[in-house]
Amino acid sequence: MIKIMRYSKNLADKLVKSPGLNWDLETQRRVDEIIEQVRIRGDAAVLDYGQLFDGFRPSPIKVGEEEFEEAISRLDTSFLSILAQATENIKSFHKKQLRQGFEFSPGEGIILGQQIRPIERVGIYVPGGTASYPSTVLMNAIPARLAGVPELIICTPPDSRGRVAPAILAAAKTAGVDAVYKCGGAQAIAAMAYGTESIPRVYKIVGPGNIYVATAKRRVFGQVDIDMIAGPSDVLVLADSKAEPRLIAADMLAQAEHDTLASAVLVCDSEKLAYEVFLELERQLESLPRAEIAREAINARSAIIITESMDEAVECANLIAPEHLEIHMAEPFEPLDKIQNAGSIFLGNYSPEALGDYFAGPNHTLPTMGTARFASPLSVDDFIKKSSYTYYSRDALRMAADKIAPFARMEGLEAHARSIEARFEVDE
Repeated sequence: MIKIMRYSKNLADKLVKSPGLNWDLETQRRVDEIIEQVRIRGDAAVLDYGQLFDGFRPSPIKVGEEEFEEAISRLDTSFLSILAQATENIKSFHKKQLRQGFEFSPGEGIILGQQIRPIERVGIYVPGGTASYPSTVLMNAIPARLAGVPELIICTPPDSRGRVAPAILAAAKTAGVDAVYKCGGAQAIAAMAYGTESIPRVYKIVGPGNIYVATAKRRVFGQVDIDMIAGPSDVLVLADSKAEPRLIAADMLAQAEHDTLASAVLVCDSEKLAYEVFLELERQLESLPRAEIAREAINARSAIIITESMDEAVECANLIAPEHLEIHMAEPFEPLDKIQNAGSIFLGNYSPEALGDYFAGPNHTLPTMGTARFASPLSVDDFIKKSSYTYYSRDALRMAADKIAPFARMEGLEAHARSIEARFEVDE
């Protein structure tokens, strides 16, 4: 049964320090071995690990155009229409994130500026095999394309017959992905980080995955950039006494069915509501297809926290820094300005997290495990890089020279100082 507790700062702190990802040495050892084999042997290692872990040795590794067409033809046209609408919604939101470089002159003979360039090649990891997550494709590929990334690839594991889920291929086409490769697990991350005969080396890897994928991303960081290390998913529902217990329980279970490490927390100022939600959770679990998974997440990783006031409830939410924050209040916008730490915020009874997972437009790749204290959702900014530029005329540098050289010498860097003074020695 889910725990019902009174709020304290110590309690919130304990909830933030949930188990998260287990970086055990054996997993790291196995992942390091896979990365090294792929780095040395390329495609041969990718194929060997594909046979070992996915039960299939794809040849070729790259999905061909005929396979795309055949897979998409098997999808219902109504789903393709939904996919197209979701794509437009995600594009509309992320277009607002586009930014321009700048240039200005703070003084005579001085030009300063910043230019923005897209990352040249990005790899997206999409979980596959027995699962199908076209939403992952859209949420990662669309902001990358809007940022101007010229080359965008996907690695995803095939099923035991060597096929990629049709919905993933349809989403890849819709979002403008250049190529899809039948490759999963740590070997896919290694292949994208170092390149093989078939899979091009990328400069950034994004997308979720299991503990082996997450560990591999962590190990290749520095060789390439990564988006984040995603841990178990979580939701926090902030509710007042007027909230609907049935809807709160439904939304908590929507999170809990992800996996046994998921977390669903209700924070409210009403003891009556707390116990009503408790009963609703038990009632709804009875008919849930993934009840066994959801029940373990609810019993082991979740909680109902009762506060003295809604101000205290907001304080609790900020301490926990949830990945998803739902606000079930009569005036859902009222606490919005007080929310400091949350990945994505859902306002009111008709804005459940599932809306954001698939359709609304804001990105569903979010900071987990309390990292919303310092991290942000995936965005167009994750696919750009910025370069600053500086121009000083001779006269402008002369005006600054007697400030720069002493600064350099204060740091013990004589050559720095001389590099400034050398430009004016002929004048003396």
